[in-house]
Amino acid sequence: MSNKSPVLLPKMQRLLAGVGENIRLARLRRKLSSEQMAERSGMGRSTYVKIEKGNPGVSIGYYLNVLNVLGLEKDFLQLAKDDVMGRKLQDANLSTKERAPKRKKNSNE
Repeated sequence: MSNKSPVLLPKMQRLLAGVGENIRLARLRRKLSSEQMAERSGMGRSTYVKIEKGNPGVSIGYYLNVLNVLGLEKDFLQLAKDDVMGRKLQDANLSTKERAPKRKKNSNE
């Protein structure tokens, strides 16, 4: 396995940096040090610092551990939850029958 970080477009880098900043602010609101967060999350401090900087090479599992320590693990479920574009694409590809099914004849007629 390679330890190389994935190459991200600048927009995605900014997005990940924003996630890291949000995690940092959540930690500061709870008055926790980065050392405490790293220890409680089961990682080294250097890995935790990479998370706060939005380093794309950090495993998503570590991000989830950090969110768990902060009590924000349910926020993870919001990822891709309301996929408006996906629903539109799905609905556009739905096939419909050209005509309604024939009615069954009643034996009493």
